[in-house]
Amino acid sequence: MAKVEEKKERGRIAHLPEHGPVNKENGKEVLLSVRNIDITFGKGKNENKAVKNASFDIYKGETFSLVGESGSGKTTIGRAVIRVNPLAAGEILYKGVPISGRIPHSLDREVIRNIQMVFQDPAASLNERATVDYIISEGLYNFHLYENEADRVQKVENIINEVGLLPEHLTRYPHEFSGGQRQRIGLARAMVMEPELVVADEPISALDVSIRAQVLNLMKKFQKEKDVTYLFIAHDLSIVRFISDRIGVIYKGNIVEIAESEELFDFPLHPYTHSLISAIPVPDPKLEKNKVLYTYDPSIHDYSQDKPELVNIGHEHYVYGNKKEIEEYKALREKNIPLKSIKIKNQDEPDEQDMEKHVHQTFHEEFINAPIHDTGKFIYSLLSFLLPVFGIIAAFVYKHFNYIRNYKACKKGAIAGFVTIGVLILLFLLLLLLVVI
Repeated sequence: MAKVEEKKERGRIAHLPEHGPVNKENGKEVLLSVRNIDITFGKGKNENKAVKNASFDIYKGETFSLVGESGSGKTTIGRAVIRVNPLAAGEILYKGVPISGRIPHSLDREVIRNIQMVFQDPAASLNERATVDYIISEGLYNFHLYENEADRVQKVENIINEVGLLPEHLTRYPHEFSGGQRQRIGLARAMVMEPELVVADEPISALDVSIRAQVLNLMKKFQKEKDVTYLFIAHDLSIVRFISDRIGVIYKGNIVEIAESEELFDFPLHPYTHSLISAIPVPDPKLEKNKVLYTYDPSIHDYSQDKPELVNIGHEHYVYGNKKEIEEYKALREKNIPLKSIKIKNQDEPDEQDMEKHVHQTFHEEFINAPIHDTGKFIYSLLSFLLPVFGIIAAFVYKHFNYIRNYKACKKGAIAGFVTIGVLILLFLLLLLLVVI
């Protein structure tokens, strides 16, 4: 009965409030709150849980980045925020109002208006049969966010200028633009709606390095001028560090660490975060060659009895672990000594790969430099088997003159011969013993 009343109460919320709730600990306005969400795909035996009990808050005006390897659930969460992926459990609140699941039509339209998305692939996310003018104006048409045609044209021209394109580009089609220009069009399409929250799903991963910087600068410009909040989804920590206020790290659907940008890079407590940071390329080729890459092994955790949780260990730093691990993380953080995630090994110290390469090269040179008649034919093994004493002598002679194949063949045959002779002698002694008895 209580649940039915709760559903009715939620159904009455048809519009978003002007401001969201305030976090009592830091006094910041919470724009988006993700609470213990599960997202699954498939049913029955084919059910796959892509996101598991994920929770985090995004404060108004900040850039919250969600990072992790491919397939970790970053985009799945982003699509759930814009109400594309349904939740199996948990809820998503925008300004304190639940927006996941069924909501009133009027509230749904406000959510669409206030939360926009910039997609990863700038080519696939734009309608190839529509002009740039229509692509940018589509949201204005749907929500009638203009007074008259002149006002619509003015809004479209203003936003196209702000993203670094020209008004004459409005009559063209997406295939006539480069990747960076297409992403600018996608950004213009989102920003013309004047949203409060933009979900940016790896918006720069398909762009050249120089274009990436331009798009990021453009996004920061909009954030400063229009007070936009970003949920920035990425896998490149080197970029995320300099544009994020806070960072959440996700591994196979689990949020394993959340902290402010510099806090996370100075104190990467979870081993997976450590591995991600160690993989950041070093600009110097010599240092990069000698960098020690840390590989995360999930088997180091024993969660069979003591189940893990996402816990605040202080300094607004959340880490995923069981009680024992959390105590260890707290002890490391309380030392207040920054942890070195990127380690450069001594150049004079050979690593395992160098050793394997050296051994392989040595054997390769031995075979390349071997004489022409170093064939290692079966006849050498057979003769050495029949005459093992002469075979072992021949083997060392061949080795001395670098006949490696012949040496191995003679050695193999001689050893087999000695073993056979030993077995025959043993059998003869046993028979002799039986006769005597």
